[in-house]
Amino acid sequence: MIKLVTHIALLGALTATSAFAASAPTIVTPDTIAWNAGSGPEQGVQVAVLEGDPSKAGPYTVRLKLPAGGKFLPHSHRDIEHVTVISGTLLVGLGDVFEASKMKALPAGAYVVIPAGLHHFAMAQGDTVVQIHGTGPSSFDMVAKR
Repeated sequence: MIKLVTHIALLGALTATSAFAASAPTIVTPDTIAWNAGSGPEQGVQVAVLEGDPSKAGPYTVRLKLPAGGKFLPHSHRDIEHVTVISGTLLVGLGDVFEASKMKALPAGAYVVIPAGLHHFAMAQGDTVVQIHGTGPSSFDMVAKR
């Protein structure tokens, strides 16, 4: 009986050690971020994927560098979008039409959760960096112009 308990304890310890060793943290420092030119609705924006793949199932984290005046016209996403403003100021608005007068300023440190399917738009006030995380697959669905 003592041998059986010892074997079970040893097996549990090995399993726990293996699970811990197999899952290493993802560590990203500013000097290791790989920035790439955005395309489509992200044209003119620098994009860095920090974790995962937004086009596939599972968690993802990306950063976007928007130049001063850089805009995202009205659009929505099929997943919930979690946005943190890292630096600069992001102006955001809700609706089907881009209206600067309806935008709210989100300074560095601000955080917003945008529900899936909600039509919204954004613009950078000065050079701005935002971090977005969610659960893919994500989408960038433009709102049809009226």
